[in-house]
Amino acid sequence: MTFYIGRESSKLWKRICAEITTELNLLAENWKYLLAGLVFQYIHGLAARGVHYIHQPGPTLQDVGFILLPELGKDKAFISETLFTFIFVSFFLWTFHPFIFKSKKIYTVLVWCRVLAFLVASQFLRIITFYSTQLPGPNYHCREGSKLARLPPPNSMFEVLLINFPRGVIYGCGDLIFSSHMIFTLVFVLTYQKYGTRRCIKQLAWLLAIIQSFLIVASRKHYTVDVVVAWYTVNLVVFFIDKKLPELPDRTGGASLLLPLTAKDKDGRTKEENHKLLNGNSGDPADWRQRTQVNGKILEDGNTVHADGAMNGA
Repeated sequence: MTFYIGRESSKLWKRICAEITTELNLLAENWKYLLAGLVFQYIHGLAARGVHYIHQPGPTLQDVGFILLPELGKDKAFISETLFTFIFVSFFLWTFHPFIFKSKKIYTVLVWCRVLAFLVASQFLRIITFYSTQLPGPNYHCREGSKLARLPPPNSMFEVLLINFPRGVIYGCGDLIFSSHMIFTLVFVLTYQKYGTRRCIKQLAWLLAIIQSFLIVASRKHYTVDVVVAWYTVNLVVFFIDKKLPELPDRTGGASLLLPLTAKDKDGRTKEENHKLLNGNSGDPADWRQRTQVNGKILEDGNTVHADGAMNGA
């Protein structure tokens, strides 16, 4: 038993080391994209902090979701955040599963490059939208009479740049259309839908996304329009951005490629393989022999082989 555990531990450690080496090579090639995506997360937070300064509290707007869904209240508002945290952590851990498990379909660095591209495009549209029109926030701390509904003028630029993290992120107001929580949730679900392997988890992920939508409205963190706009905007963004990005290499077939092939490389490889097949040659150099076909029989090295094994003319 001890020998078995030691052997499996050794295999796991070798797998982790090999995966780290591969991912470090990919990171050296793609670190600029990852860094740009992470920097934009800060810019997005800065923009959300800025709109809080100009937020005007007012009466809550009429909303279909508020009418149909019972209000959770302040004491149960954590339910929505708890579910979002579960979705975020689960997806984060899944992107690192190739370091542990044998079934390797994705490269962690390349997946996060795509995820950040989806997030940046969606958040850019979100910034434009909530700066275009500021709605009175429906959340409890954004309503009239709350001290947090509008921020006092900053004492220095340093105070703005720090965005009062994390309190400034949790208690923001004015950045409504469209929901940031739904951006992350839908990007994660759509990514797993494409690269995940377990059908039951995909179905569960979509169910959790729907539940998350209802909880956001029920906790009065967003209007229903914020959630609805997020659903079709994020799906469209992911659809069009995904078409522009190079496809990830599939690791299930044992491919050793570290980066996806370009369209030109794919076309060249396809033409080469088709040419070999038409000439009767396989990809193995040892099998590159001239072959001709005579009376339905294959001639190799000048000999015609019959079905019964006899030589031609014998």
